[in-house]
Amino acid sequence: MSSDHILPISRRELIRLMVLIEVSDDYENVDQVILPHVAKQAAKCGLVIERREIVDALAGLMQDGLAKAYLLSPFEPFSTELEGMPPLDVIEQDFETYFYVTKKGKELAAFGDARWPFDDLGELRPDWDPDVLQS
Repeated sequence: MSSDHILPISRRELIRLMVLIEVSDDYENVDQVILPHVAKQAAKCGLVIERREIVDALAGLMQDGLAKAYLLSPFEPFSTELEGMPPLDVIEQDFETYFYVTKKGKELAAFGDARWPFDDLGELRPDWDPDVLQS
């Protein structure tokens, strides 16, 4: 499929979608998984993603009811849902704060829409052109 069939998307929305995809299959930590994976995907099309963009995307996803934050522990209770966005000003040393998609978020992250810049595996389509990013 050619990238001219993909609707233009803003950088902010692209990052939100990439973050949503990252938290759609498991609990994920910002610094351990989300940032490295999103940065790797973005680099394929020449984009550099900053940590604060990931944190902002997560805050927006939570505000929109698409993701939730959790504290994970090896002891009971193994996961505790957090009220609101946790402070993530610095890189966590112990990787305790994780994010996971909600049911509403899973529905949005469903793949197959030809207008999305992602394939069925959540990878950026090889023919996706970052020039379609809206400012």
